[in-house]
Amino acid sequence: MQRVEIAFMRLLAGLSGISILVVFGVVFAGSVSRYLFSAPLQWSEEVAKYAMIYGCMFGVAYAYLQGKQITFSIVIDTVPEKFRRKISLLVDVATLVLGGILAYAGLIFAGKRGGIVASGIGIQMYWAQIAITVGGICLVIAAILRIISFFKAVPTGGEA
Repeated sequence: MQRVEIAFMRLLAGLSGISILVVFGVVFAGSVSRYLFSAPLQWSEEVAKYAMIYGCMFGVAYAYLQGKQITFSIVIDTVPEKFRRKISLLVDVATLVLGGILAYAGLIFAGKRGGIVASGIGIQMYWAQIAITVGGICLVIAAILRIISFFKAVPTGGEA
């Protein structure tokens, strides 16, 4: 199972990296075109924006899998060690549920407003808005992997 988690983390890291590469490449090309040739690329701002959204969605799941998400550590640090694992499991279950809600909400959003055509690049907004669903699915998969890891690493002292 650890191999699956590592492979998924690499996929998320790669997709995040590609998204950032697209953002930098498009912004650079747009800047060169605008300031060197006085001919702005009309589509560059929208492509960069959508690539950034996808990159954030992949990055959120990647950070969560690494345990580097934003936490209220002041609460966790005040709890006895035996309860920290239970709180961690509770956070993973909440992430699973909220990731599912996010994926579903993204589908509804893209379904209702996805037919609008983006003015700069001429594609339906569905392809940008479905990023919410993609991010939710990535969080669900990440939460499932963390929950499986939690139960595989149950301490021998009988506490869970």
